[in-house]
Amino acid sequence: MKEAEEYAAGGVVGRDGKVLLVKVTNLQGEVVWTFPKGHLEKGETPLAAALREVEEETGWKCRNVGALANVTYRFARNGRTVFKRVRWYRMEPVERSGKPDAVEIMKTKWVDARGAARLLSYPSDLKLIARYTARPTAFAGSHSSSHA
Repeated sequence: MKEAEEYAAGGVVGRDGKVLLVKVTNLQGEVVWTFPKGHLEKGETPLAAALREVEEETGWKCRNVGALANVTYRFARNGRTVFKRVRWYRMEPVERSGKPDAVEIMKTKWVDARGAARLLSYPSDLKLIARYTARPTAFAGSHSSSHA
């Protein structure tokens, strides 16, 4: 069976030396801390999707500061392998626009880089926080990883 391909985008939102994390339940039913992200809607650019998903999941309207990374990984869903590409952006909050999505998001939390490294569940997210803190200014990059 051919593996499925999915495209998503998200943001690492930073403010006053802290980043914004979301607490969610993953496909395996595990509770994990991660960065806000989601699927691209038809006709949507990765940046537009990232800004929309961050606002929906966190209740923060943000602005793009620059590209952060392109991440690829594989995971299983319903017995099928999915190849996922995620475009990550560096963001700053502009204004509080509402409450986080209560269905998808259990909690949001601002934490410093050390706290984020302790809470984050996925290896690809640990690489993202390392990239984010290594270069305080916007930059683009790529890496591959696996969501185990």
